[in-house]
Amino acid sequence: MDDLVQWLRVQLDEDERTARAATAGPWEQSGIGEYGWGVSFSAPGAGVEAADSDQGRADAEHIAAWDPARVLREIDAKRQVIALHRELEDPQEMQDYCATCEVTGKYPEYPCKTLRLLALPYADRAGYRDEWRP
Repeated sequence: MDDLVQWLRVQLDEDERTARAATAGPWEQSGIGEYGWGVSFSAPGAGVEAADSDQGRADAEHIAAWDPARVLREIDAKRQVIALHRELEDPQEMQDYCATCEVTGKYPEYPCKTLRLLALPYADRAGYRDEWRP
């Protein structure tokens, strides 16, 4: 199996672990509180306060938008895309190619651009290789 796909699966596993460890939600930006803009979770009395400023409000809205349930749906979608873009071997051509991207009769390089794009948001994490850049 390709190194990029293995590495990308590890990144998704880490995102899933983090999302599952967080308060389940739903999360929402709850307005300004005693200490600044807040994000409310479904757990009674839970919440995060950010500074009383435009930046604090923007931070609270961003935190609420990345609610764990949303992150888990995104991880599931990415895993399905990875499964679609699996590696196939062509012994005659002595080349590996993408099962989904091979639609024109040309064999695209594997890992394909789709997988490279899925990995790009994780470029700041350990193990990412510049050769994977799309």
